[in-house]
Amino acid sequence: MTEEIKKRAGFIALIGAPNAGKSTLLNAMIGAKIAIVTPKVQTTRARIVGIAIDGTSQMIFVDTPGIFSPKRRLDRAMVAAAWTSVGNSDEVVLLVDSTQGMTAEVTRIVESLKELGDAAKNVILALNKVDAVDRAKLLKLSADLNEAFPFRETFMISALTGDGVADLKRVLAERLPEGPWLYPEDQLADIPQRLLAAEITREKLFLKLRQELPYAATVETESWKEQKDGGLRLDQVIYVQRQGHKGIILGKGGAMIKSIGADARAELEQMFERKVHLFLFVKVREHWGDDPARYRAMGLDYSD
Repeated sequence: MTEEIKKRAGFIALIGAPNAGKSTLLNAMIGAKIAIVTPKVQTTRARIVGIAIDGTSQMIFVDTPGIFSPKRRLDRAMVAAAWTSVGNSDEVVLLVDSTQGMTAEVTRIVESLKELGDAAKNVILALNKVDAVDRAKLLKLSADLNEAFPFRETFMISALTGDGVADLKRVLAERLPEGPWLYPEDQLADIPQRLLAAEITREKLFLKLRQELPYAATVETESWKEQKDGGLRLDQVIYVQRQGHKGIILGKGGAMIKSIGADARAELEQMFERKVHLFLFVKVREHWGDDPARYRAMGLDYSD
C-alpha cells in the first residue's frame, strides 16, 4: 500500500513600501509575468493573485499595492487592500528594498505589524536587491529590523536576478497548511484577462512617459471580441482627469499613443499566444478617481 502524499495549499501576502520589488518577486515565484513592473512607485493598484507549485504545495501569492501614507481616496483603498491581504493570508512576506534601508515607510509598516498582534506572527522578512548593497550594510539593516519586530525568519534575495528566491519559496511551501489545492494545477493567475490586458497597456504608459505621465490615469478594456480567424480584438480606453493629460498621451501627430499601442500589442500577443488587434482611445473623465465602478474593476473597496 502506497503512502498518500499530503498536499498543502495556502495564501501568501507580499507586502512592503512602494517599489520594494513585490511585483518582480511575484513574477519570479510564478515563473511568468502576471504583474506589471515599472520604475514608478505605486504601480500596482489591483490585487494580483499568482499561483505557483512547489513539490506538493500550491502557493497562492497575493501581490499587494505598496503601503504608504495615503492622501487620496484611491491611495486609501490601495493601502486598505494591502492590510486586508495580511489578515487573510497564511504567510506574509515583508519585502524591504535594502538599497533604501529602514525608511520612514518601512518603519510605519513595522509599527502597524506590531498592532496586529497574533495576526502578524507568521511574517518573514525578505531583504531585496542585496546584489546592490555591501554585506556590512545588509547585516546592520537585518539586525535593526529584527530588533524592531520579531520576524519569523530573514532572507536576503534579489527578485531581479533570482538569488535566494528558491530558498524563500521552498520555506514558504513547507509552512503552508495541509489541504487540497484550490486551483487547477496549470493555472498561473487568478485575474480576469480583461484586467490583465489593461494592466499591460498601463505598464507601457508608465514606461513610455515616465515622469510626464500623471498618476491620475487608468486603463480599462471596454471590448473583448474573439475573431473568426482565432485572433482577438481589444478596445481599451485610457482615462485621464485633464484635457492637457490627453495631449501628453496622444503625442505629436498621435505618435506616442501609437508607440504605446505597438508595445502593448506585442506583449499581449506573446502572453495570449495569438494575434491581437489593439485599439486605444483616450478620454477625459475628471473624477474617475471617485467613481465606484473604477474601484470595483480593480478589486478595491470604494467605501473608505
